[in-house]
Amino acid sequence: MKFPHRKFLHTAVFAVCAATLGTAFAAPDARIAALAAKQKPALLETLKDLVSIESGSRDLEGLEKISNLIADRFKALGGEVELIDPSAEAYRMEDTPEKVGRVVRATFKGTGKKKILLIAHMDTVYTIGMLNKQPFRVEGDKAYGLGIADDKQGIAVITHIVSMLQAMKFKEYGTLTVLINGDEEISSPGARALITRMGAEHDAVMSFEGAYVKEDKLSLATAGIASVTLHVTGKASHAGSAPELGVNALYELSHQILQMRDLSDPATGLKMNWTISKSGSNRNVIPASATAGADVRVLKVSDYDRIEQQVNERVKKQLIPEAKVQLNFERRRPPLEATDASRAMARHAQQIYKDELGLPLGADDKAAGGGTDAAFAALKTKAPVIERFGLQGFGAHSADAEYVLVDSIEPRLYLGTRMVMDIARGKTANGN
Repeated sequence: MKFPHRKFLHTAVFAVCAATLGTAFAAPDARIAALAAKQKPALLETLKDLVSIESGSRDLEGLEKISNLIADRFKALGGEVELIDPSAEAYRMEDTPEKVGRVVRATFKGTGKKKILLIAHMDTVYTIGMLNKQPFRVEGDKAYGLGIADDKQGIAVITHIVSMLQAMKFKEYGTLTVLINGDEEISSPGARALITRMGAEHDAVMSFEGAYVKEDKLSLATAGIASVTLHVTGKASHAGSAPELGVNALYELSHQILQMRDLSDPATGLKMNWTISKSGSNRNVIPASATAGADVRVLKVSDYDRIEQQVNERVKKQLIPEAKVQLNFERRRPPLEATDASRAMARHAQQIYKDELGLPLGADDKAAGGGTDAAFAALKTKAPVIERFGLQGFGAHSADAEYVLVDSIEPRLYLGTRMVMDIARGKTANGN
């Protein structure tokens, strides 16, 4: 699908002809298609504005600036907007900053009953100063910029979906809520509780992380992420003249790593891999301290309990009794698990893409890659939660090659707008 936008235009013409001939192909909604085309240049300008503000997860000044911009955009669209500081209820992990970025919540009241939640995040993995060398630019079908695919495009797409709904005076939902957080890239320590509560209060959640360039698809499942950190305290001594007077923290750490090397379970998709370690200060000194870290991935929330219990049991078996061993297990992000409700809503999205735009759209219910905030939204609800309604993109976290496909703007605006309208009208067969 090299030129999805051209196909989008050709599809609209073909659909009208097909409908005239009485075939099964449905014509795109002319109002939505026209608005999507009109919003395309405006969305690119929004992307430029967002990308031109550096907003790393720990850059509070940048996050304040971009959250003000986002809040102003939704206020201009008629939303009731709140800027929320989630620091007080933050889940404290080893790398959680004392203060985290604000959340923008915009609420639009409608005349119907369905409650719909649209989520994205404003923070990036990049550091202050990188923007000077990599400003926003458009080259052919690619729009480049730091954080443009992950996830500033998501903010832009949501903004212009709301704009399209307002232009059509569509208010058949009960509430349409937009939630944009500023701490996703550090595992959402502050926003996770709010996202979970909001997910439970809504009838459907659409998350706007980007789709893939090579394989355009929605995600119904994502991996859960945890970390294991081991701290071993021993006793220093001269490695040449008196090693027996020391307590070798490196030996104990190595023992612990080796006895926990076999905890992955391919049958369930559980993965635990030791990835980093550090010990000692000098070659000729018995190391008095050593640390190691492991990456954990799970596909089911219940697997967290199992792996945490296993590591806590294994760590009790020490090689050197005199060493002090501390283990910290952090549940950084839960998995998003596919449900019948999310599968049904995804099928509806696929039908829209296929029948009205003539485009293929995947819906993967097998977890792959990193986790996302959609998992927090799904944690306490049976309502459908679907990820990757955003633009097709590439190069997230790459520092020099991040872009989105410009030609994916119109199809994704069309899809997102149609989905909100159909969810509001109870047409998505999502079980609500």
